[in-house]
Amino acid sequence: MPVVPNRGGVEAPRDLVALGLQAARNAIETEAAAVSALADRLDGVFLDVLIAVAGCEGHLVVTGLGKSGLVGRKIAATLASTGTPATFIHSGDALHGDSGAVTNRDLVLALSASGETAEVCAFARMLVEREIPVIAMTGNEESTLARIATFTLDTMVLREADPLNLAPTASTTATLAMGDALACALVVLRDFSHHDFARFHPSGALGRRLLQGDDA
Repeated sequence: MPVVPNRGGVEAPRDLVALGLQAARNAIETEAAAVSALADRLDGVFLDVLIAVAGCEGHLVVTGLGKSGLVGRKIAATLASTGTPATFIHSGDALHGDSGAVTNRDLVLALSASGETAEVCAFARMLVEREIPVIAMTGNEESTLARIATFTLDTMVLREADPLNLAPTASTTATLAMGDALACALVVLRDFSHHDFARFHPSGALGRRLLQGDDA
């Protein structure tokens, strides 16, 4: 059987390499379809969330666990850099004291693909008991988290992108895209400008380019 050597000296059968390449193509197509499907879900609930976040007097606190937590950190960073005060609190840490950082002026965006992540749901319950609104971003609108939340943004995907349909791939991409959609809509609502963006990004190539444009 023909083989393809790799840099580590291990040889892989060409037919297996071909299957791997097809799996890579399938992953991109699956994730693209998952993101595209979100556009039809930007309904009244999304508008309610948009208005709530735009009117928030405190911070939008993003929370999650595992891969959803990693995506949540990026969503919080994107929001903060585009004019929406936002921060991230790990759901596990929230149950060990960090929930005290959340005030009655804040909103919380809770991420869980299944909507059943124990720590995320427990944190959400604590917040609701304190009358702090919770926005769920989940792939299961019938989940525990969705029932607890004030608003639920649907990020359901038909399947994950990996061949086993197990690894968080399409679901995390869809969640990230929904977070970006929220950030982009808020840029418009806040009339956030190139100048505002430059003030938040004084360093790096992007910051220099924007600031040089202001000086021109």
